[in-house]
Amino acid sequence: MAARLFVEQPLGAIALAAELALPPGAARHVQVLRLQPGDEVTLFDGSGDEWTAAVTAMGRSEVRVALKSRQPVDREMKRAVTLAVVMPANDRMDGIVEKACELGAVAIQPLMSERSVLRLQGDRAEKKRAHWQGVAIAAAEQCGRSRPLQVAPVKTLAAWLAELPSDAGEQRWLLSPVAAQPMSVLMSPSSDAQPITVLSGPEGGLSEAEEQSARARGFSAAKLGPRILRADTAPLAVLGWLALSEA
Repeated sequence: MAARLFVEQPLGAIALAAELALPPGAARHVQVLRLQPGDEVTLFDGSGDEWTAAVTAMGRSEVRVALKSRQPVDREMKRAVTLAVVMPANDRMDGIVEKACELGAVAIQPLMSERSVLRLQGDRAEKKRAHWQGVAIAAAEQCGRSRPLQVAPVKTLAAWLAELPSDAGEQRWLLSPVAAQPMSVLMSPSSDAQPITVLSGPEGGLSEAEEQSARARGFSAAKLGPRILRADTAPLAVLGWLALSEA
């Protein structure tokens, strides 16, 4: 199977048979795999298509390829699912981003709440966001998606809720054990293609005031069964259930 590589350059603007230099990350991948001129790779740029390309030149700092063919690809979920996750501690966010991309989420919104352990601001927040976007790209390369999950800038929960439109034509779920309903009840058959935003709290959960604020912005409480799941397990459990419901 040919290696799949993400490139930010819009490939649709490049004529077939034309050569291009791979970006540093993709070039290093080709070098590590010890590919040779004539070997094929699969390129994607986030547009939804894939391109078959052949290596034409290998250098110490540059790898060049020629585009051979273009194929439309659709491996996305029918529903556009966004995870709004209050960031867990100890680098567990890396795992959430990776698995969320594999399972089909279109975006992740990293959040900070009253009980957050991990707090990020300024340059540190942007560096983390860029790191998580790299994790998402690597996951897309591995799992076959042609549209990598997008990681939004870090925000406080209060600021994010305040910015949400009152009526965005989407379902909004709050993961909570308080006055919650099963997801099967919340997801009606008449809304098969309706986007869903899932809000998940930190290790200590959201405060009562935060839950009330979320409900005021249209979030319905959803429960995940009789057990309490970890902060890094709960959003992925919901996403896995949604993904398998389309299988």
